[in-house]
Amino acid sequence: MNTNDPETSRLVTRWLIREIMGTLMVPVVLFWPAGRWDWGWGWALVAIYAVWVSANAILLIPRHPQLLAERAQRSIAGMKPWDKNLLSIIGLLTLAKYILAGFDMRYGWSAPLPLWVHVVALIVAALGYAAGTWAMVENAFFSMVVRIQDERGHTVCNTGPYKIVRHPGYLGSALFELAVPIMLGSWVAFIFGGLAAILTVIRTALEDKTLQEELPGYKEFSQQTRFRLLPGVW
Repeated sequence: MNTNDPETSRLVTRWLIREIMGTLMVPVVLFWPAGRWDWGWGWALVAIYAVWVSANAILLIPRHPQLLAERAQRSIAGMKPWDKNLLSIIGLLTLAKYILAGFDMRYGWSAPLPLWVHVVALIVAALGYAAGTWAMVENAFFSMVVRIQDERGHTVCNTGPYKIVRHPGYLGSALFELAVPIMLGSWVAFIFGGLAAILTVIRTALEDKTLQEELPGYKEFSQQTRFRLLPGVW
């Protein structure tokens, strides 16, 4: 499957349009509840999203367009029911996180944080998304849902970030969920980011169990790369 295939090209175009629209919606979700547009850390988050979408387009369209095409599909065959439920909850938590961060900015619920804390959180958030992109570039079978891709001859990826942890994409997601509320200066939003990160850890455990049971070669891979999410810990 490549971008010369009309269906893949159509789906990749749909993905790109959807991601651009999603990036444009981020300032609406943030700045409407904040009641102001001059929120520097809010614009920093918008910039992270814009750079991430651009990097994914530049790096993935030539290499793995099928990954982006899958993300544009309205339904994905073989998706685990529990994964659909977890993704829905994580999505709602993320939306609530941004809206509450905006209201926190307006009403000052959280005490101000030192500048260096915002900066460190921004760096961690950017690194989280970078980890996800690296995983997608390295793994031709990186999917947004938990499923075995029999139709594509699914095999184990054991290179790049997969030499460090078995689920680098989830590590990046968890870092992003935890770092963004701190970058925005909202401990209220951090509660929802923390819940999303916890669900990401649960999703990691369930996916790892699924791959152990259903993907040939994954058990051997788990002996080579011992840690699921956090090197030296788990």
